[in-house]
Amino acid sequence: MLKYLVLALILLDVILNVTGQLTLKYGMSKFGNFPLSLSTLPPVFLKAAASPYILLGLVCYGLGFMVWLIVLAKAELSYAYPLISLGYVFTAILARVLFGEAVTWTRMGGILITCLGVFLIARS
Repeated sequence: MLKYLVLALILLDVILNVTGQLTLKYGMSKFGNFPLSLSTLPPVFLKAAASPYILLGLVCYGLGFMVWLIVLAKAELSYAYPLISLGYVFTAILARVLFGEAVTWTRMGGILITCLGVFLIARS
């Protein structure tokens, strides 16, 4: 029973991190193109600090961190940490669906290899 609860918490952490990452990306995409220089970064950071999407992404990360602390207390790190790589899978797929990002066959192959590794770890 505990193993399934820990697995559920790990998946919740992955979901929170993926949601945070996608929300941060969406929030930053609202800024449009801006030049990268020391003089332009402070206004961008200030604008980001006031963005509801950026703030939501940070909340997701914060909640994910708290869930992860519980996972660390209840699971072996060598079991739990590799399962976090599911976030790469979900993020790549959702970035393709939501933002139209290019997910090449090479990336898809890497995602499939990652899924196989996660499956093997979860069975141990």
